[in-house]
Amino acid sequence: MDRHGGNGGPPGGSWRAEFSGLDQRLLAELQDRFPLAAAPFRELAARLGTGERDVIARVVALRDFGVLRHISAIFDGEALGYSSCLVAMRVPEERLPAAAEAVNTHPGVSHNYRRDHAFNLWFTIAVPPGSGIDAHIQALHALAGAESTRPLPALRRFKIGVSLDVSGERAMDHRSAPRHHGGSVAAREPLSRRDIDIIRAVQGDLPLRAHPFADAARALDMTEEDLVEALRDLRRRGGLRRIAGILRHREAGFGANGMVVWNVPDADISAVGEAMAGYTAISHCYERPRYDDWPYNLFTMIHARSTDECEAFVAQLAQTHALDDYAVLYSTQEYKKVRPVYFTPEIAAWERRHAPAAARRS
Repeated sequence: MDRHGGNGGPPGGSWRAEFSGLDQRLLAELQDRFPLAAAPFRELAARLGTGERDVIARVVALRDFGVLRHISAIFDGEALGYSSCLVAMRVPEERLPAAAEAVNTHPGVSHNYRRDHAFNLWFTIAVPPGSGIDAHIQALHALAGAESTRPLPALRRFKIGVSLDVSGERAMDHRSAPRHHGGSVAAREPLSRRDIDIIRAVQGDLPLRAHPFADAARALDMTEEDLVEALRDLRRRGGLRRIAGILRHREAGFGANGMVVWNVPDADISAVGEAMAGYTAISHCYERPRYDDWPYNLFTMIHARSTDECEAFVAQLAQTHALDDYAVLYSTQEYKKVRPVYFTPEIAAWERRHAPAAARRS
C-alpha cells in the first residue's frame, strides 16, 4: 500500500485523489453506523464483504494518512449533567494569539477557532455539575482581554451529527433524516458511580484492534459483553450518543467549513430549524440567543469542498427559506480541537485558580 492509495489504499493528498470504493464505504460506516459490539470490526467486515483483519488494517491506514482523526465514544454532556456553551469573543487583533492561548488553558474548552468576523474568537466550553459556567466564561473574558464576550448557549438543538461524503456523489442539497434531539434536553436519569467509572474508562481513542473494549473491561472488572451492554444502556438513557469515527475535514476533502448564522423571525424558528436540519451537508443546527450586537438566532455548520460550493449552497438556502439576513463565518485558524473529557479533576483545579477571582471582579 503506497501513499497514493496503491493496492486499494487511501489517498494521502488532496480530495481529488480517489478513495477506493471499499474505503468510501468504510468511512461512511465509521461515521454513521459504527457497531456497539465487543468485536465491532468483525461486524463491519461482514457488512462490507471483507475480512476483519483487512478492515482493521484499512482503519489504521486511514488514521495514519491523516484522514481519520480517531474513533471514540461521543457522550452527551448535558445528559451527563455538564453545562456547555458556545462563546464568541471580540478581541483586538494584536492580542488574538495570546487570547487564544489563554482560552486554551481551560481544560473544558474542546474547540477554539479564529473566524473571519468582528467576533473573531469562538470556542466551546463545558463544565461539570456544580460548577457555574458563567463564572468560567467571565474568567476567560478577563484572561483573554476581550472587548466583548457573548455566551451563546443552545436554546434548542435541531441536529448534531457530522457525515462527510468522501465519494463526492452526494449533492449539497441532499436530504436525510437527521440525528438530533429536538426541543429542550430531556430530563436525565441520575448517573451511578459505576456509570461514571465506565465513562472515564472508555472516553479515550478506541484501540484499533479486534476487541477494543477488552482493556477497559479488564480495568473495570467486567466482561466485554457486560461493558458493551452497559454502554448500550447509557445510549438508551441519552448519556452516550454513539461511537463513531471522526474525520479530519480538510484531509477528507472538505476545505470550506462555514458556520452560517441566520436572523430568523421568532415565529418561524421551529419550521426553519427543522428544515435546515434535514440537509445532510449541515452537521449542526441550533437555536441560540440574540444580543444587541448579534442579531442571529439560528446557527448551522456547513461542510463543503470549496468556498464557491459553500457560498452557492448558502445562497440556495437563503432563497429557499426566504432569509436575507445572514453571515458566513469561516474558520481561518484552529487553535484547539480535542474531544471533551468528563469527570476528571482538572476543571475544578482551574476553577479554584481563576473563577472565584473573576466572580469577585464582576
